[in-house]
Amino acid sequence: MVESPAIGVPKVRRMIAADVDTVATIEGATFSSPWKADTFLHLLDGSGPELWVLDLEGDGVVGYAVLWCILDEAELANIAVDARFRGRGWGRLLLEALLERARERGVKTVYLEVRVSNEGAMRLYLDFGFEKVGVRRDYYTRPREDAVMMARRM
Repeated sequence: MVESPAIGVPKVRRMIAADVDTVATIEGATFSSPWKADTFLHLLDGSGPELWVLDLEGDGVVGYAVLWCILDEAELANIAVDARFRGRGWGRLLLEALLERARERGVKTVYLEVRVSNEGAMRLYLDFGFEKVGVRRDYYTRPREDAVMMARRM
């Protein structure tokens, strides 16, 4: 990846407690039913999901993702990039890193849900080989909306 001098060097790394306030701010600005900072802190302390951030040199944390790996399956629970940094390929970079991590863990299939109206995210997932496998009616609230279930075989 060639870097522009005006853009910081990206690094995908594990989330730490010091990242949580920024992550919760991105979460709150992105989702209508956001997780709170306490939720992320609780997940960091447990043996649950892997929590990752996209850290840009000079800008700090601009994105994050939550990946649950159980045996040979994984669920991409949350992925978001700060609105000020969207459209620059950072979501693509973060998703690529998460899929590589899933491969390292021996995952055979990755699942996710996405709002039916989130066409940009759906296009990204389709570009990465995810397929639509079903619909969860009225899955989301605020506003009430269906979720498209997607899966990708590794």
